[in-house]
Amino acid sequence: QVQVMESGGGVVRPGDSLRLSCQYSGPGKNDYSMAWFRQAPGKEREEVSCIEWTGGNIYYRDSVKGRFTISRDNGKNNLYLQMHSLKPEDTAMYYCAAEWDTVLGDWTYWGQGTQVTVST
Repeated sequence: QVQVMESGGGVVRPGDSLRLSCQYSGPGKNDYSMAWFRQAPGKEREEVSCIEWTGGNIYYRDSVKGRFTISRDNGKNNLYLQMHSLKPEDTAMYYCAAEWDTVLGDWTYWGQGTQVTVST
C-alpha cells in the first residue's frame, strides 16, 4: 500500500510564495506519475499539475502557468509544488496523488491534503 502525505500549507498574503511537499512511500519501485490537485469550498476538485516519474511530460493548468513549478526528487520519494505570486483564488485544500490508473482513469493513491489560504 502506497502512503502519500502532504505538508507545507499555510496562510499567506497575496503575492507571497509557498512550497508544498509530498512524501510518498510503498512497496516495490516508486516509479509513479504524481500530481497535485486542489479543491476550494463549494467547487470541484481540479488538477493543478502533474509529472511523470522521469520528471518529464509536465502539465500545468492555465491559471497557474508561470507561477507554480512542480518537481520531484525520486531518491527521497518527494514531490514538490513551488508556488509564487499567490492569489486569493489559489485558496484551497491541496492534495497529492500518485500512480495514474489507466484502467480506472483516475489516480490510485491520495494524501489527506494540506490547506493553503491566501488572504489579506
